Amino acid sequence: MKYVLLFVETEEFAGELQAMGPVERARAFERVHEWFAAHAGKITGGQKLRDPETATTVRLEGGEPVVVDGPFVEGKEVVSGYAEIEVADLDEALRMVRTWPGCPVVEIRPVETGPLE
Repeated sequence: MKYVLLFVETEEFAGELQAMGPVERARAFERVHEWFAAHAGKITGGQKLRDPETATTVRLEGGEPVVVDGPFVEGKEVVSGYAEIEVADLDEALRMVRTWPGCPVVEIRPVETGPLE
């Protein structure tokens, strides 16, 4: 089964990461790299995303598309990256995510593998 893991940073998490000293921050990133290495056989793709300030949003509701800089989301959470995984089932994906050492929210979403309708 294919899933995408969406890594979601909260405002609080971003502040805590920024408040860390260089050694502590380097260790936090090292734990994330170790997690990716431990699950390398199941990860088929993914990337860290640039900061939300670099985003462009296209709003398609009603009339002409409107293009604006930034995501301008209502909440205080931002998707900061994603990983594509291939595992046996949701339970296996959950086991992987339970050991995630990074940001505090991970959304697991199945990937449509059939034809688009």
